Amino acid sequence: MALLEILEFPDPRLRTRAQAVTIFDAALSQLIDDMFETMYAAPGIGLAASQIDVHLRLLVMDVSGDRTAPQVFINPEILQRDDIGRMEEGCLSVPGIFDEIERAQKIVVRALDRHGQAFKLELEGLNAVCLQHEMDHLEGKLFVDYLSSFKRDRIRRKLIKERRECV
Repeated sequence: MALLEILEFPDPRLRTRAQAVTIFDAALSQLIDDMFETMYAAPGIGLAASQIDVHLRLLVMDVSGDRTAPQVFINPEILQRDDIGRMEEGCLSVPGIFDEIERAQKIVVRALDRHGQAFKLELEGLNAVCLQHEMDHLEGKLFVDYLSSFKRDRIRRKLIKERRECV
């Protein structure tokens, strides 16, 4: 397995729309394993392939806190959204930034697993919010896009300044 580089806002590659996964092979399985390793090491609870500059409709997540509930969603589609609410979100691509975002607290999703088998799942709470957050990445959207342009610009400037200071 390998740790992969996570792109950080405002990297323009994060704005690329992902394409559907059509080939289910050993390379895809390795990518999924590497994504889990990268997500856990970050540490995070979700990672979309777009965040590692692989523009396929693939995401992994595990909100268990103890790495016991890994989930893979390939070519996910949300079929139903209910119970709109606000929850604080953060993002591996926007390190150190957290804000409340409005999202559905209950969803029904249809996707494929790592072997290409279709499944349908009802998710609630953090699971539902995490999936929606990661699916946004597949569309080239970040959680900061839900914030005011003033907040987004302030975050962009802060992250750019921090990167300059680290060099």
